[in-house]
Amino acid sequence: MVVLMAGVLMTATDTTIVVLALPAIQRELHVGLSNVIWVIISFLLVITLLATQVGRLGDMFGRVRMYETGFAVFVLGSFLCALAWDEVSIIVFRIVQGVGGALIMANSGAVIADLYPREQRGRAYGFTSLGWTIGAVLGVVLGGLIVTYISWRWIFWINVPTGVAAIAIALRVLHDKGERVRQRLDPLGMVTLGLGLFGVLWAITKLANGPFDASTAGFLIGGVIFIGVFVLVESRVTAPMVPLRIFKVPTMAASLCASLFQGLASFAVLFLLLMYLQGPRGLSPINASLLLLPGYLLSGGVNILAGRLADKRGPVLPATLGLALQSVALILYAQLSNGTPLWWIVCIGAVNAVGASLFFPGNSSAIMKAAPPDMFGIASGMMRTFANIGMVFSFAVAILVASRSISRQLAFAIFVGTTTLHGSLASAFTSGLHAAFYESVAFMVIAAILSALRGGRSRKGPENR
Repeated sequence: MVVLMAGVLMTATDTTIVVLALPAIQRELHVGLSNVIWVIISFLLVITLLATQVGRLGDMFGRVRMYETGFAVFVLGSFLCALAWDEVSIIVFRIVQGVGGALIMANSGAVIADLYPREQRGRAYGFTSLGWTIGAVLGVVLGGLIVTYISWRWIFWINVPTGVAAIAIALRVLHDKGERVRQRLDPLGMVTLGLGLFGVLWAITKLANGPFDASTAGFLIGGVIFIGVFVLVESRVTAPMVPLRIFKVPTMAASLCASLFQGLASFAVLFLLLMYLQGPRGLSPINASLLLLPGYLLSGGVNILAGRLADKRGPVLPATLGLALQSVALILYAQLSNGTPLWWIVCIGAVNAVGASLFFPGNSSAIMKAAPPDMFGIASGMMRTFANIGMVFSFAVAILVASRSISRQLAFAIFVGTTTLHGSLASAFTSGLHAAFYESVAFMVIAAILSALRGGRSRKGPENR
């Protein structure tokens, strides 16, 4: 479990730590302002596209073997990112990191399903959720410290020795127990979905700091067309990237869609808060990151309790309660003003973090308990795919919505931390953030409804027998 937590921790750390390093990366590597967020989006997009495919590789060649391979690729990607010399190199090397992250995250859930009996998986997923929380904490705190006092390159260098140590331990203590199952990959589905998501995301990020022109429209329309082609491909290929038959399993469709909408609502929160704290409130990266720390620390203990609660009472209660708490937190965030006490922001963050800690173990347990043993890898990969699709679009949509109150160029500069705001302009920008938070509330409510509706079906499903 320590080895599994280490892999999730490293991936989570690199999801958050890079946010605070964006201004330094943008300045030193001369990355275009509108392209710098692809340092984050490229990492998440690769995990999104590869999650189900590398999950199948785990089913075919051994989940532990693929998990350990993911560690090695992730460490290689980190090493290369630390050596990056321009805009193209940092984005390409982040893609390499994303390949390793996909192998780690898609197969960690399946390894747990192999190693732990059904009645203990909720607790096990609570531990991996704790690993994610610790990684997010380290990402926020280390990101602020490293960027402020050392160099942004060290956010990648630190992964190398820790990753090598984790690989050495994993080779000694992890052993494959799952039955090998022959699977087919779906490269056509992966390519069409990748082109579709890229087209839509490119259009959204361009709209965040520019007008809606023919080029933007072309990317948007092309992306939608490719997503339509992806759906058509999935209905015809023998082994689709998103196998429709898995949705016939009780609770699976609702659980996966809950992951998607929760990611769509919640992943933007970190960036919206950093926009608010570094923009209108004028805080430094390290001070802004320290305000987020208490919520992450509180959620660490809740993860374990939530996992046990999912084992004893079923996954629906903790997951739905967590989404309800996150909805409340988002509504409170939407009331922020330029005079809101900083201690109140810390309290809201604690409510939001506790909600997330209740949701993840319960929802992960629901998905993996419902999945047939021969589809553990696919189910784990699909869980990551759906969550990451939400996370990727949450990041892009947040800046687009928040930029409605001031010029898009200035909003984008605040988003990556290269400028601050004061006076009436700060108030206008805060108003724009309110719209983004309310949008997140709508997505979170949808996730809560989906989570609650699976209650009746889960009582009849095999996962609760």
